[in-house]
Amino acid sequence: IHVALQKAEKELGIEYKWSEKVQTADFSRVMREYAQGGYQLVLGDAFAAERESRRTAKQFPKTAWLFGSGAGPAEPNFGVFDNWIHEPAYLSGLIAGKMSKSGTIGAVAAMGIPEVNRLVNAFFGGAKEVNPNIKRKVAFIGSFFDPPKAKEAAIAQIDAGVDVIYAERFGVIEAAVEKKIYAISNMSDQSSLGPDTVITGPVWNMYPTVEQAIKLVKAGVFTAQDYGDFSRMAKGGSDLGPYHKFEKTLPAEVKDLVAKKRAEILEGNFRVDVDENTPVSD
Repeated sequence: IHVALQKAEKELGIEYKWSEKVQTADFSRVMREYAQGGYQLVLGDAFAAERESRRTAKQFPKTAWLFGSGAGPAEPNFGVFDNWIHEPAYLSGLIAGKMSKSGTIGAVAAMGIPEVNRLVNAFFGGAKEVNPNIKRKVAFIGSFFDPPKAKEAAIAQIDAGVDVIYAERFGVIEAAVEKKIYAISNMSDQSSLGPDTVITGPVWNMYPTVEQAIKLVKAGVFTAQDYGDFSRMAKGGSDLGPYHKFEKTLPAEVKDLVAKKRAEILEGNFRVDVDENTPVSD
């Protein structure tokens, strides 16, 4: 969100102010401060403060609110978005299925909730498509940010035979680097954390969502709606990250397969299933 709004500040001529590390207990207060300060559009992450954010938004009907949320929009002015990046997660799975020599891949994720499950399931789905016999291992650390715990879970999977791992949380890539296996990053391009380890990964681009919201606010027609569609590949809201050093070493057949499937997704000729059931290990 922050990167997208910084870009909007430069390209769309908006004034941008932000707050970080806002605890649930302070959520409503910070929202009120922005609304009372005259800010027309306020974005944020409401996953840990669903009730607080919606209740506060109702108190300021002239302010446009757009929050990451696992629930739907709320009239009259509370829009939502979510990480609909399951399509590049699926493409990453194709790579994992092709690159695994042990026949066992893994994923270390935050927790078994819909917005996490759909990414892990898409990743495993891609791998299963190219290797029906692939074995899957999954672990949930019960937190959105606990690198030591994520690393520990990743090492346990690697010791059990995983040789390509989906780093849905921070800490996993560090384990992959130490154990010298391949990793798939998540949300952003994290190749710098392990140039010889991170093949690629889903990258979430919030700019299309931000751009659409700002456009509607400027026109005075912002309404409570689900902006999730702007996170999909066809809208430019997500994609597979660059291969970097793997551009030369990734087999041509793998790159060709991924490019073909990517084109089919963008053209609307292939749909990646959304499976929000909690994945389990084989």
